[in-house]
Amino acid sequence: MARELVRFELEDGVAVLTLNNPGRRNALSSEVLETFKKYLDRFKEDRSVRVVVLRAEGPVFSSGHDLNELIDRDEDSYTAVFEVCTQVMEAIRLLPKPVIAQVQGLATAAGCQLVATCDLAVAAESAGFATPGVQIGLFCTTPGVALGRAVHTKKAMEMLLTGTPIPANEALAVGLVNQVVPDDQLEERVMELARQISSSSAQTLAIGKPAFYRQIEMDRPAAYDLAQKVMVDNLLKDDAQEGISAFLEKREAHWNN
Repeated sequence: MARELVRFELEDGVAVLTLNNPGRRNALSSEVLETFKKYLDRFKEDRSVRVVVLRAEGPVFSSGHDLNELIDRDEDSYTAVFEVCTQVMEAIRLLPKPVIAQVQGLATAAGCQLVATCDLAVAAESAGFATPGVQIGLFCTTPGVALGRAVHTKKAMEMLLTGTPIPANEALAVGLVNQVVPDDQLEERVMELARQISSSSAQTLAIGKPAFYRQIEMDRPAAYDLAQKVMVDNLLKDDAQEGISAFLEKREAHWNN
């Protein structure tokens, strides 16, 4: 029976996608990326999914692209590989639901890009991160898009120019991950975080996440102009009125969405 390269589970509103090819270091082959894209597209309209967790089996989170797809092919083939990867990364960013990376091991190249793209990332103490393409003659230019938006420019360039892995604690210090926990507490902490987020109004999260990414690319006056309009729109939604009323009345909120 063929191995399921991406495993899907749903528990308490948390969709868990697991990279399930440890023998190939959870490489992001075109097949894996297409599968990710299919799930992310489905999650957009699936009301049972409130938060998404990306995790992996084995000692490596992901080694990045399948190098077998990057040798002895033509330009169209190479273009297709990077196009589907970009589609997945943008699907994560544009998904109106939070996405958390659960990083238990080494995340390199497009695997590091995947972590940097997620809204939040929690790493085990033994995890590591690298963009080592330069060492094999292929600069990690597309991973650099996400990496350069997650960490300081000089740190991103250091990682891109040297390919040297950084440990989890350094990834935390430079902003690539949100938390570092003992290996045996990783899954518990991620699910705790996911459940905490999923307890909020899905409608509110769907307003807030896209607005954050839109405003962060703007100059400050434009960002404030957008943000105040979004907050007014948010206030006109049922869940905002319910949440504020519940707070003032000292009772639990009951979300419609």
